[in-house]
Amino acid sequence: MQPTAKRTILVIDDEVHIVLGLRDALEFEGFRVVSAHRGLEGVELAKKEKPDAILLDLMLPDANGYQVCAQIRAIDRRVPILMITARSQEVDKLRGFDAGADDYVTKPFSVNEVLARLRAMVRRAEWQPQTPEATIIGQASVSFGAQTCRRDGREEQLSFYEVEVLRLLLEKQGQVVARDDILQRVWGLENVATNRTVDNVIVKLRKKVEPVPDKPAHILTVYGVGYKLV
Repeated sequence: MQPTAKRTILVIDDEVHIVLGLRDALEFEGFRVVSAHRGLEGVELAKKEKPDAILLDLMLPDANGYQVCAQIRAIDRRVPILMITARSQEVDKLRGFDAGADDYVTKPFSVNEVLARLRAMVRRAEWQPQTPEATIIGQASVSFGAQTCRRDGREEQLSFYEVEVLRLLLEKQGQVVARDDILQRVWGLENVATNRTVDNVIVKLRKKVEPVPDKPAHILTVYGVGYKLV
């Protein structure tokens, strides 16, 4: 029997001690690690190595993480990207999500938290749910494979977690899906993702899918419980 290939993690960070610390922890967990200290170098490695996930620092010497994230997304729509940032304000995190990041962790961070988030991202990326690769929701055309949503002639990218939440709601179409069930199914984590995390993903999905996001017709809130897709 052939040995199982190690999953490859690309770390893009200009702080050598952070890269070394993450490399030690990731290799101990059985991952193969490749690294870059500059943004453009990281983009080239993403093309060459086709990693299973990417850890991306926001502050890089030649380009900011938002730019690097967008360039990687242009060549690979599906690779999970965990952004590492010293900025904790919500607007900075939302900008990261808009650039294509799937999750974030704020410096100073716990290596265990990074590993937990990373394992969840890789696991969810490999999960193959029983849903079609494309669907129509109202006036929006969603492609799960391409991770895009097209509405009114405009195409927007969906993040990894937006895709997985929408897949789950489609799988349970017409049924109420509790926030806790969404957390367990999509994130599979305890004490990291929260109900607020789910709510933020729903808000972003509505902006892309619903004609009037503040008055949703398809992704509905069931107060005190969760959400359902109609």
